[in-house]
Amino acid sequence: MTTYINFTVETDADGIALVTWDMPGKSMNVFTSDVMEELDAIIDQTVADSAVKGVVVTSGKSTFSGGADLSMIKSMFTFFNEEKVRDPDNAARKLFDLVGRMTGLFRKLETSGKPWVSAINGTCMGGALEMSLACHGRVASNAKSVKIALPEVKVGIFPGAGGTQRVSRLADAQSALQMMTTGQSLTAARAKAMNLVHQVVEPDQLIPAAKQMIKDGLKAVAPWDERGFKAPGGGIWTPASAQLWPAAPAILRRETAGNYPGALAILKCVYEGLQVPFDTALKIEQRYFTEVLQTTEAFSMIRSLFISMQELGKGARRPAGIPKTEFRKVGVVGAGFMGASIAYVTAAAGIPVTLVDRDIEAATKGKSVSEGLVKDSISKGRLTQDEGAALLSRITPSAEYTDLKDVSLVIEAVFEDRDVKKAVIEAVEAVLPEGAIFASNTSTLPISGLAKNSRRPADFIGVHFFSPVEKMMLTEVILGKETGDTALAVALDYVAAIRKTPIVVNDTRGFFVNRCVFRYIHEAYDMLIEGVPAAMIENAAKMAGMPVGPLSLNDEVAIDLSQKILKATVADLGEAAVDPKHLALINRMVDDLDRRGRKNGRGFYDYPAKPAKKSLWPELKTFYPQKKADDIDVAVLKQRFLVTIALEAARTIEEGIVTDPREADVGSILGFGFAPYTGGVLSYIDGMGAKTFVALCDKLASSYGKHFEPTALLRDMAAKAETFYGRFDPYAGTKEAA
Repeated sequence: MTTYINFTVETDADGIALVTWDMPGKSMNVFTSDVMEELDAIIDQTVADSAVKGVVVTSGKSTFSGGADLSMIKSMFTFFNEEKVRDPDNAARKLFDLVGRMTGLFRKLETSGKPWVSAINGTCMGGALEMSLACHGRVASNAKSVKIALPEVKVGIFPGAGGTQRVSRLADAQSALQMMTTGQSLTAARAKAMNLVHQVVEPDQLIPAAKQMIKDGLKAVAPWDERGFKAPGGGIWTPASAQLWPAAPAILRRETAGNYPGALAILKCVYEGLQVPFDTALKIEQRYFTEVLQTTEAFSMIRSLFISMQELGKGARRPAGIPKTEFRKVGVVGAGFMGASIAYVTAAAGIPVTLVDRDIEAATKGKSVSEGLVKDSISKGRLTQDEGAALLSRITPSAEYTDLKDVSLVIEAVFEDRDVKKAVIEAVEAVLPEGAIFASNTSTLPISGLAKNSRRPADFIGVHFFSPVEKMMLTEVILGKETGDTALAVALDYVAAIRKTPIVVNDTRGFFVNRCVFRYIHEAYDMLIEGVPAAMIENAAKMAGMPVGPLSLNDEVAIDLSQKILKATVADLGEAAVDPKHLALINRMVDDLDRRGRKNGRGFYDYPAKPAKKSLWPELKTFYPQKKADDIDVAVLKQRFLVTIALEAARTIEEGIVTDPREADVGSILGFGFAPYTGGVLSYIDGMGAKTFVALCDKLASSYGKHFEPTALLRDMAAKAETFYGRFDPYAGTKEAA
């Protein structure tokens, strides 16, 4: 047996070398420079050893590999930025050479002259799948944990180590494009149907089956290296391709509005690559990857959706020196839809939960929400019957506060009313053990105000979930004025335990996400009042990169909730705090027309019985004199949506509500889908530069109102050519800053 740091190599009596990838100190194998160097040495070793007839590569962990490591991705940007300063004329060429390193390594494996088989257990994504595709054989376990994917497009890049070329030579072009431009995960069975995997076997047969492929005479030559190779479907110049390729860019544009350079590069790589020899095709892919890596979109998306999201998920904002909390039991008070859903995600994480409501009938009804979710998961094959039963057994309905006497955390999710919450806080604290944390799931009421009802405000915190809880990945953790470090640590430990991404914000009306969301919705109100057709409003927002239009979003959150928030703002801050035209529009919708949104089937949209789809309410156009569509600049509509949201985010930074730019960016994308290609609200500003952004704000303010006026902070940043990530450096004083 030969041992490396990250691999072991053991050759059996049949001359088959088993290469086991098992990185010390890591829960998942990832590609690093060291891993690549060792893999290079292993290829040389197995080629040189005449006793080795073939190689099986597998993982020593419960999953195969998630692809490239954070540090490796970061180093590419650092390298390029340094080279641009040191040697600007050759910086792109040096980046080209750097990104070709993995491509070259996998090609070396593929042409080594000895058969390699990848034995895939669990997740196999990104570079790990690209390595597997370079192997001559692929066997996957049929376990539910197997996920096979090239998800790079989701973080602004694309499969740049041979992925675009090998997938499109194994699967038909349409399936290959679908897989790579969406980043979708495949089951082992689907991967086999696409010809990306040769065999799917029981987990305990994985290694024997992989070895058997070699014993059965597996060729050490990739299909595309054999004479006469033709891509599935015959390649580019066929009748089928004549239908596919003219449509493909149009379909992509419909889905992405041309906002994602990485997705378009996939089409280019496949279309051009299938017309040339394989090694030339790899160079084409390498060229496009180098080009995409230099875009603002790639830099911003990788930073927010890959690096920052992982850092926040691993507790970047967790106070140091506080022991990690192991949750033996959590309490949820309020068994309505939100409370019931919070109980579900808690139980799904393996944590016993007591669900308390005013009577046992209400609490039991709350548990039925989990029963419905479990039933749905079983029907879709995500849970077995036994797993579903075990999950439900962890939820105990109760009408007694005394059942919370042994919990370490209580989450309150009762009606948004100060008096109701005050009564719950007092009742829970009467039985809550010393040191246990009380968290409120309020979405509108400031935490500091609620904490005044608590006898121990240091142990009082906000944990704001988004609906639907089981799908939304973001959680806002809100600090009251007196919230202590222990409460923050426990809240972040809980969010990590239920596998969601937290952002930590200081207390304010609407916190961070809702402040930004309602700026988006209010801009749509302005456009409606100006006479912009509702369809243009919705389409412009989606073209700007938002997942749903603002009117559709308002229907989802409920128009009467918008009314309630506007009226509460007037009550607390005076009539000048809201636009009277907004209030008039919403009062007309709710009070005069009873159009409250999706919940009553009537809002800005009509919601007919299924299978018919929702459609914009035609009468909206009678509310205000309509402008001609040809007189409206769609580019300006797109700018208005993104700028008004980004400005609100900048205000939260200036007010000290959000203190870490990573949280504003990640929170905006996960919380309400802010144009992911920008990298988030602050990366949107940093990407164009504060000076350009301030000039754009001034231009919009002159035409569309004072709410577009840039803040003092932004003007100062523009004058000093600063960025948010520079001025509010999240790594200041840490090793990461080095």
